Amino acid sequence: MSIPSRPVAAVLSLLLAGPILLAGCAEQGTSEAGSTSAATGTSTEDVASETTAPSEPEDDGADAPEFPAGTEGDAQAASADASVTVSDIRIGAHDGFDRVVLEVGGTGVPGWDVRYVDAASSQGSGNPVDVAGTAVLQVTLTGAGYPYDTGVEEYEGGPLTSADTTVIGEVVWDATYEGTSVAFIGTTGEHPFRVHALEGPKRVVIDVAHTAG
Repeated sequence: MSIPSRPVAAVLSLLLAGPILLAGCAEQGTSEAGSTSAATGTSTEDVASETTAPSEPEDDGADAPEFPAGTEGDAQAASADASVTVSDIRIGAHDGFDRVVLEVGGTGVPGWDVRYVDAASSQGSGNPVDVAGTAVLQVTLTGAGYPYDTGVEEYEGGPLTSADTTVIGEVVWDATYEGTSVAFIGTTGEHPFRVHALEGPKRVVIDVAHTAG
């Protein structure tokens, strides 16, 4: 007895449809897996957006001393273990004063001797140093060390100026010599100034008041 043709056709249809259905399920599974990965994974863009560049040191010390009434020199001794190298110098304008920051690296705490001088001259050689300004404020850091002693790369930049400053015209870096490092600040006159230290990183800050001395 022969098998009716209709059931045979139905069976054949089911057999042929099976691989197609399986392939569709596989593709669906792959698509769902990809969607889950995209939803829960972290892309390179996400990493980039979460990674922030190191912030600049905050130079606005809230604990700065009051400006003195006059323009006398300011000196403070370095710690006994001080051996630091000036790694960066910055200049900026603030409300009521201009600021110069000398960032240092190394061991111990540097000292300083800051005062107005008649003329700028280089350490060691005594050669004159050109500094733009009517008056020259000499900044001498004590407890200084050479880069090969401290492991800190020394600042090698040229004269610094800023279009925003009011009384500071230029800052000129001189050199490190026999335990001291010197920079010169050219100003519009002998204005009152203050000197103080900041931490994280270590910095010596010189503020020159906009008011006349």
